[in-house]
Amino acid sequence: MPYRPPRQRNLYDPESEKPFKLSRTRLDRFIECPHCFYLDRRLGVDRPPGFPFNLNSAVDTLLKTEFDVYRKQRKPHPHYMRAHGIDAVPFQHPELGDWRNNFKGVQHLHEPTNLLIHGAVDDVWQAANGELIVVDYKATSKNSAVSLDAEWQRGYKRQLEIYQWLLRRNGFTVSDTGYFIYCNGDRRRKEFAEQLQFEVSVLPYTGSDAWIEGTILAAHHCLQLESAPPSRPNGCEYCAYRSAWLAAG
Repeated sequence: MPYRPPRQRNLYDPESEKPFKLSRTRLDRFIECPHCFYLDRRLGVDRPPGFPFNLNSAVDTLLKTEFDVYRKQRKPHPHYMRAHGIDAVPFQHPELGDWRNNFKGVQHLHEPTNLLIHGAVDDVWQAANGELIVVDYKATSKNSAVSLDAEWQRGYKRQLEIYQWLLRRNGFTVSDTGYFIYCNGDRRRKEFAEQLQFEVSVLPYTGSDAWIEGTILAAHHCLQLESAPPSRPNGCEYCAYRSAWLAAG
């Protein structure tokens, strides 16, 4: 892998009075590993980039396009809403395009820390009682049925909870229950025939944003440190790699 010099922009400066943008992805990075979080946001040394999930992105785009049809009609989706007994319609709002934009998203300035927390939602529905419902799209391909039971999927749940928290901080009444539209590519078919078929599950999840305030305060404290917190080679694969590389050198 070629050498990548430290990034010089979007770094946290403890002396700056300007709000610092912190995405929900980076807040989750802090939960995973404060050491990696500090290297990234303070020193500009990010983890190696992952491979793009282009097929997943295609599913995401197509689902948004499909739900937008029913959004304009102010009608529930017949398969993913009405058939599952969800009394709601896709939410119409002039800022929905910004909320879905990765570089904007739903934003809230956390005044105690001066951190501008933001995250891009996949979709928002509105229940018959007026509450907003956060919806996230996921795509995979596995032989077994999809679920939310794996430990690594806790990150998915935190993602939905942060979106709920952000919308509440923007003055909306938000349901604790959100939904994952989980698309599972069928690999058992006898032929490809230039088509990829999906089994789509609508999985409800009841979230809690009680952890977010404390996590933001802790992340802010980490950013204020003069040096990085200890690495976690036994709990973070990236820290383990760095430790092995340094030991070999």
